[in-house]
Amino acid sequence: MGKQNIPLDGHEADEVPEGLFTPDNFQALLECRINSGEEVLRKRFETTAVNTLFCSKTQQKQMLEICESCIREETLREVRDSHFFSIITDDVVDIAGEEHLPVLVRFVDEAHNLREEFMGFLPYEADAEILAMKFHTTITEKWGLNMEYCRGQAYIVSSGFSSKMKVVASRLLEKYPQAVYTLCSSCALNMWLAKSVPVTGVSVALGTIEEVCSFFHRSPQLLLELDSVISVLFQNNEERGKELKEICHSQWTGRHDAFEILVDLLQALVLCLDGINSDTNVRWNNCIVGRAFVLCSAVTDFDFIVTIVVLKNVLSFTRAFGKNLQGQTSDVFFAASSLTAVLHSLNEVMENIEVYHEFWFEEATNLATKLDIQMKLPGKFRRAHQGNLESQLTSESYYKEALSVPTVEHIIQELKDIFSEQHLKALKCLSLVPSVMGQLKFNTSEEHHADMYRSDLPNPDTLSAELHCWRIKWKHRGKDIELPSTIYEALHLPDIKFFPNVYALLKVLCILPVMKVENERYENGRKRLKAYLRNTLTDQRSSNLALLNINFDIKHDLDLMVDTYIKLYTTKSELPTDNSETIENT
Repeated sequence: MGKQNIPLDGHEADEVPEGLFTPDNFQALLECRINSGEEVLRKRFETTAVNTLFCSKTQQKQMLEICESCIREETLREVRDSHFFSIITDDVVDIAGEEHLPVLVRFVDEAHNLREEFMGFLPYEADAEILAMKFHTTITEKWGLNMEYCRGQAYIVSSGFSSKMKVVASRLLEKYPQAVYTLCSSCALNMWLAKSVPVTGVSVALGTIEEVCSFFHRSPQLLLELDSVISVLFQNNEERGKELKEICHSQWTGRHDAFEILVDLLQALVLCLDGINSDTNVRWNNCIVGRAFVLCSAVTDFDFIVTIVVLKNVLSFTRAFGKNLQGQTSDVFFAASSLTAVLHSLNEVMENIEVYHEFWFEEATNLATKLDIQMKLPGKFRRAHQGNLESQLTSESYYKEALSVPTVEHIIQELKDIFSEQHLKALKCLSLVPSVMGQLKFNTSEEHHADMYRSDLPNPDTLSAELHCWRIKWKHRGKDIELPSTIYEALHLPDIKFFPNVYALLKVLCILPVMKVENERYENGRKRLKAYLRNTLTDQRSSNLALLNINFDIKHDLDLMVDTYIKLYTTKSELPTDNSETIENT
């Protein structure tokens, strides 16, 4: 049932007429087996009343927990064999009405492949300290991983959860200083920064953007409608119009330049939503028309306009830096050196925020005027100051203090936190990759930066000599030999084991969450997680069945599952007494 993503419950209680017994899916499958001639099951249940469950909810839960634990253990065994790993959590999800954190683990397997595997769901706690404690307990006690070997941690979260996950990261860093807090390669830096901004208007705007994107992806007809509006608006710039149409057909809200795209697209979005809402030919059903009306109201709110314009401008300073972090290995290496310049630019903005905000606010008001949107203070602020004649606050000064200043301040601090000295040292070690070494004319000094990983090396005393040999090997290579350009390629070199310290360093570097998984075959955990969430109704999701579905191809020992269940949950009196074969068959 887990592999095929079949929910355990067949019917909701309120769907079944009173007095009628309708079996759940699990019971129905057992009945099917019995009716097909399964004698062992028939004998086991022949004394059971017709209208009772063959397997109670408690027993189902126990069996699910055993299955989940055994399947997870197969992957955990590989993680332990690899020693070093990183922890990543994805966005908080709803599992049957309760919030959970999906947890993934990164490690290099015995075939030298970087893998990112889904480990399970952790119930989300509103209290950050309790969440941090339970997070640590689950990983160390329940899953049996030694956090001393954790070399990276990253958290992809939506607005509102960021500050709590930062507490989790801080608590883990206090206990395990080498578990470097980093960005995750699957999330664009600009979107990650925007989601972490502690301003309510930003959280609302991000939610609106996601909803608008989802709305137009409901059907091809809605996207075609948007395409036609873009064609009309960009008649004088067909190239840009074509580019925007292609972007609209993708999940563009996760891009580095998402806010620039949104500002360019806003007029088309408003006109299209307006057109759907006021359509007289009845082409759209009431649900779509009603949703278009709500979204049009949201994107034509002046607060939304100012927010996206400010975000677009502030994040323009980090866009190229963030894009390089998701680029080739050499791009990531050189990006680490450019952080100082990025922070310098943002500090300069902060020092002259009056001037910068004036320009941003002018751009926002011009865009609002173009869309015939009234410039005004947010409703909640006006209501709070109603009747206060002394309040002479203008919209411009309000948004400077409530939006621009906290946004710039937060982004500066967040960049400093996420790119700690340890993180930057680790990225500097990427000069071990031969192509980066070549770009630096083989004049590199990894020894200084590799100090933080000294205890992870098999022969730390020979590191200097080994690095010298590694540089000479590539500097004097044959003309027909290309320099490996990724850690993945370097790890798969036939003679890599002759450089044990280099091999150990590369393994630790590639599990850092900021490094992308080079071979997509080994990024299945995240893709399957997204597919499961996309294809399963919220109330039919099960944290146990989800793991079985996502890890459907992991080998498992059915006998071990049965033995574990018998040891934990059954007494001798409950076991069949015929013979040992019956127990095995059961």
